[in-house]
Amino acid sequence: MPGSQARVETQHASRYLQQLCKHFAHKVSVTFDASEGSVDFPFGDCRLKAGDDVLHIECVSDTQDTLRRTQFVVHDHLERFAWREKPEIVWQPTDRE
Repeated sequence: MPGSQARVETQHASRYLQQLCKHFAHKVSVTFDASEGSVDFPFGDCRLKAGDDVLHIECVSDTQDTLRRTQFVVHDHLERFAWREKPEIVWQPTDRE
């Protein structure tokens, strides 16, 4: 199953995790607390973990196309929510069989 991950350095990891999860919860299944979140899109899944100064994001999907879509949705929303910080979001593959 194709996967990717990003490590976003920020002092506001928990805030962004919760903001993303609350936003996505209006349309898809989401569970979260201050340190971990899970978003189940129809086209892929996203897991988030907030550390003291980093937000870890992991996405998985059935195909590379739907993985790109999952990454795009999460990436786009995080950039909007963190517009003051302009976080660097670099995706790395984590392909699993």
